[in-house]
Amino acid sequence: MSLTISNEQLQAAATQYGTPLYVYHAEKITAQHQQLQKAFEGVYTRFFYACKALTNISVLKHIQSIGCNIDCSSINEVYLALKAGFNPEQILYTSNGIAFEEIIAAVEAGVSVNIDSLSNLEKFGKAYGSRYPVGIRLRPNIMAGGNLKISTGHNGSKFGIPLEQLDDILSLKNQYQLRINCLHVHTGSEIKDVDVFIKVADIFFDLVPHFQDLQVLDMGGGFKVPYQSNEKGTDIPLLAKKVGEVLNKFETTYGKKFQVWFEPGKYLVSECGYLITSVNVIKETPSVLFAGINSGFNHLIRPMFYEAYHHIRNISNPNGPIKNYAVTGNICETDNFAWDRPINEIRENDLLVIDNAGAYGFEMGSNYNSRFLPAQVLYKEGQMRLIRKRDTMEDILKNQIELN
Repeated sequence: MSLTISNEQLQAAATQYGTPLYVYHAEKITAQHQQLQKAFEGVYTRFFYACKALTNISVLKHIQSIGCNIDCSSINEVYLALKAGFNPEQILYTSNGIAFEEIIAAVEAGVSVNIDSLSNLEKFGKAYGSRYPVGIRLRPNIMAGGNLKISTGHNGSKFGIPLEQLDDILSLKNQYQLRINCLHVHTGSEIKDVDVFIKVADIFFDLVPHFQDLQVLDMGGGFKVPYQSNEKGTDIPLLAKKVGEVLNKFETTYGKKFQVWFEPGKYLVSECGYLITSVNVIKETPSVLFAGINSGFNHLIRPMFYEAYHHIRNISNPNGPIKNYAVTGNICETDNFAWDRPINEIRENDLLVIDNAGAYGFEMGSNYNSRFLPAQVLYKEGQMRLIRKRDTMEDILKNQIELN
């Protein structure tokens, strides 16, 4: 079975459902999950899909069906996971600067909870004491990730409890008899160097003696996904080998078997996604050849927000002569998808496909300029199935109250 969707199939989907259109390849998600399982075979690990990347309920149901667990960043994501069929023991909730009421709701749902502030850790202790196990998210002061916007472990990051506050953590643990069963660190996204994860393991190694209830060493996610043809992703087999060695070291030293958790998001869904757009206008100026499409950062903000690269293809004219284009959106802001990009000759009404659009595409979308969010389609077992309708004007107005 092909793990890509052909130009002809994408064109047919655009004809049937219109553009802009998100299409996701279910079997590609399955294949990515299987790669992780194969690489880590024999290594005591669990994988939780970081669903902030893409939360469409049908996608979540597919991920649940292939045996993956799920990582949630909000209580609403927890509720979506439960609705998609995940059992509470399959759900990890890692909070970040939220009201304690959200943690209460997560406990009531029976899911695993990680806490990232001393304030909420103390509130948790007062509310639950030793009655409910809890994990803590630490800030390791490690700079990692593709750029500062997606680096979360450095010493200026808002995420996690700084390691320098270990004494405060231990004081709260002892005061409230907290059962801290998980230590969690997530250093960032687009991590290619597997040694970043081993640095995290070294930090855990020194912390183990302080936490007698510890069972889980959570190394977060952030596996590198190749966006350009000359890029390489995280070497997952090498990571698995090194993690296995680390776990053996922990067991030999402490006489206890720990489980390692990872939360891949982009790794599972990025490459499964395609954003199909139509070309509205070709605008040739003395210095730039613009191809203006019927989308913008209201549908895919990564190129503008993160300066992220996405491969762009002209599936209407795949054999046309190569020209250099600025591919721009139709939003009343600067929204360049690409600049000086070589693409087969683009004509008005051609279909352009933006690849690697499965993660943080639709999920970070908006109705800016009162434009509609696109439809979403899941390609599974050779069939295209609509999993979210395109917005209508009713969707724009549905929560507004018109005063007389």
